[in-house]
Amino acid sequence: MNESRSKSILKSLTVFIAVLGFVLGTAALSMAIELKFHHDLPEDSAQHLAAEKFKAAVESRTNGEIQVKIFPNNALGDDVEATQQMQFGALQGAIIPTAKLSNFVPALQLVDLPFLFPSPQVTHKVLDSEVGDKLLATLDKVGLKGVTFWESGFKQFTCNHPIQEPADFKGYKVRVMQSPIIMEQFKALGGNPVPIAFGETYNALQQNVVSCQENPLVSITKMKFYEVQSNLIISNHAYLGYAFVFSKLWFDGLKPEQQKILVDAAREMTDFERAETARREEGYIKTISESGTKVSKLTPEQIAKFQEATLSVHKKFASQIGQDLLDAFYQEIKKADSK
Repeated sequence: MNESRSKSILKSLTVFIAVLGFVLGTAALSMAIELKFHHDLPEDSAQHLAAEKFKAAVESRTNGEIQVKIFPNNALGDDVEATQQMQFGALQGAIIPTAKLSNFVPALQLVDLPFLFPSPQVTHKVLDSEVGDKLLATLDKVGLKGVTFWESGFKQFTCNHPIQEPADFKGYKVRVMQSPIIMEQFKALGGNPVPIAFGETYNALQQNVVSCQENPLVSITKMKFYEVQSNLIISNHAYLGYAFVFSKLWFDGLKPEQQKILVDAAREMTDFERAETARREEGYIKTISESGTKVSKLTPEQIAKFQEATLSVHKKFASQIGQDLLDAFYQEIKKADSK
């Protein structure tokens, strides 16, 4: 066999191997398990950054057996629609605000109770404890597998007048999300809650349809609510948590080792997501302050008055949440706050 022919055969063999590799690789990808992942936030959010890290970890640890595709900004529908899709497996994973999930499981309202958690540190300890797992387990009955809690952080008040005590809300219209527990919170403070879609809130504030609203700093900044509000009050009055959930129908069909990888990756990214959320908050306050909006903070004495005024909300929703579960949270919060 001459040298020229040998080179030709070698070249043909090389091309064949390359093509075979491509075909096999394409086949492997087509056989990969797809995990469509929903969230309602923009791509520059802490949640999206954490979701990308989750995606990288899952795809690496499963050697590409599970491929994660992230859909930010409600690309596949809003949170309620996404939850419904997960119930029958059309969507495989998501982070959903606990307030939205309470429409499916009333016990999830617990996380949204006003002045429940005294600090981020205590909040995280409690949600990562056995009582937090017990709360997540209530999602099983509606076809969801809850594994951890991410967050947008604590909510703050914004208004077109100063807020120092509960009476300062009396008679004022306040924008709220469609959540019975949040509506009741502002009724307890003497305000008039008005449910308005998140995307319509800026216009509602600008046109004085409502005078106040509540949201975490990330939402107040990204949606520029501070442009149409004269006062930001750092109240830390309620927590906006996200439950990290999988479609139970889909999850139960995976191999045990795949399930473990998914749960471990979600929980490992929890600390990063929370830290990134907190890291950004100083910048948000600076942006709001530099815009001319007045920034104030409730004192411990003022917070005590708000706690007293909203205790009726805890009592009203105790039966829906489950008194035993609520008492277990109270106990765990007290224990975590004493350390």
